Amino acid sequence: MADNNELVFAPLGGVGEIGMNLGLYGIGPRKQRQWLIVDLGMSFAGEEAPGVDLVMPDIRFLESVKDRIAGLVLTHGHEDHVGAMLDLWPRIGCPVYTTRFTAALLDAKRLQEPGAPKIPIEVVRSGGRAQIGPFEVEFVPVAHSIPDSHALAIRTAAGLVLHTGDWKLDPTPVVGHVTDIARLQALGDEGVRAMICDSTNAIRDGVSPSEADVAATLRDVVAKAKYRVAFTTFSSNVARVRAIAEAAYANDREVVVVGRAMERVIGVAREQGMLDGLPAFRGADAFGFLPRDKVVAILTGSQGEPRAALSRIATDDHPEIALSHGDLVVFSSRTIPGNEKVVNTVINGLVKRGIKVMTDKDGLVHVSGHPRRGELEQMYKWVRPQVSVPVHGEPLHLTEHAALAKALGVPEVVSCADGHVIRLAPGHAERVEDVPYGRLYKDGRLLIPDSARTIPERRRLAYVGIVSVALAVDNRGNLVGDPSVEITGIPERGEGGIDFLDLILDTVVTTAEGLPKARRRDPDAMSDSIERAVRGAVNGAWGKKPVCHVHIVEV
Repeated sequence: MADNNELVFAPLGGVGEIGMNLGLYGIGPRKQRQWLIVDLGMSFAGEEAPGVDLVMPDIRFLESVKDRIAGLVLTHGHEDHVGAMLDLWPRIGCPVYTTRFTAALLDAKRLQEPGAPKIPIEVVRSGGRAQIGPFEVEFVPVAHSIPDSHALAIRTAAGLVLHTGDWKLDPTPVVGHVTDIARLQALGDEGVRAMICDSTNAIRDGVSPSEADVAATLRDVVAKAKYRVAFTTFSSNVARVRAIAEAAYANDREVVVVGRAMERVIGVAREQGMLDGLPAFRGADAFGFLPRDKVVAILTGSQGEPRAALSRIATDDHPEIALSHGDLVVFSSRTIPGNEKVVNTVINGLVKRGIKVMTDKDGLVHVSGHPRRGELEQMYKWVRPQVSVPVHGEPLHLTEHAALAKALGVPEVVSCADGHVIRLAPGHAERVEDVPYGRLYKDGRLLIPDSARTIPERRRLAYVGIVSVALAVDNRGNLVGDPSVEITGIPERGEGGIDFLDLILDTVVTTAEGLPKARRRDPDAMSDSIERAVRGAVNGAWGKKPVCHVHIVEV
């Protein structure tokens, strides 16, 4: 259907996964659409990408329509929504819009990364509006686990869309906005064509507890602690930091903050008055001088990051912070899916040393920033969209959200995935085309597409090791001297105690000398024959075929 006012939604990240959020809204004929980008986030790499820390969305489609991008809007400052900005924004260079705290966080991060680009940002007040090409975007305050979070009411010639971003209902959030229920109801009265909505907790019944409930628990935890208490939480959760600090001061303890990311967020929060009334926190250098019963530490490392403060403390490898038998570590956070193994490694390291550990399984020390089913039901009753598009979740979350929306009577519920283009208006909502999407791996200082051979080769090396063979031949293909063989990641001996270096060396010599004269004069043919022979020989003694590189020099 060709229509000058056709409105579409196209996610390039964040659908079918939690993290790496990037959504697009387009309006106009297919070849002339103007595009609005919502968020540009990252996620953490797992075992599927050895040596890689961060994963970002592939934006080749955006680069192909660069001249038709009206702007980029950031809903809030979490890394899974803004973490790719410094790396990817220079490729598109479009105008950026967000609210004050999010803009300040992004700038503070830039100042700590050498060579990072300065991104011009138009700051919009909370509750305000911005005209961005053919899109009018209203920033609707919502509660979340970071201050200054907003849903977006996006008005177009084809209708009104509500992009919820990350949100929850919390009447007492400690720091930051409450969700503006009256504004959401007013949008529902205005008429919402489609709602693109957070699905993270769609499998959980009821309503999320409040940050104020967590704050009360934290105060009780500190009051009962005999020795040191260390809290680890997401550095962006300013409300949690404030609650921890208030719990410490209520129990006559000093607050020590450890971790660069935590210090950065706290600095921005203080500048914007979110920590008013609290004394300045102490640095890591003060920790060792404070009595064991007079200190509360706030640490980075809730996700088991290997170089973060808590991971180093768990292995007794931190230069300034050490915990002792009987001290308490509280994980005031949830483990992001995929990080379970590394978090458990940290917990086990602490427990082995006699340090007590408390998680949200032991008490209300954490609450999610995302809506449970009861909160989703409220949102649908207020907004009353004609179309529901579940996003921000893994397949189970998206499916449960879709079923809930249908049960609540939403006329059209559309399931989508990254790369799908969904027509929202006019007419029936449906998938009308696909656009390129994928992942970029941040490998050192480089961004590598998931289509490159780098990561698959690295995975292979991790499982089977490598054999390197170098040999010299004369112009007739005869060996000159003994070949050189090196093995990496391969056992020294195979079945029956056979020495792998000897096995490989014998295989190389036997294969080279047994080749017909014509193949011996062809270095590529000789290399191929030796490679296949070596892999076969090692497989016979080990049960695995290694990567094999053969380098032939003619002398």
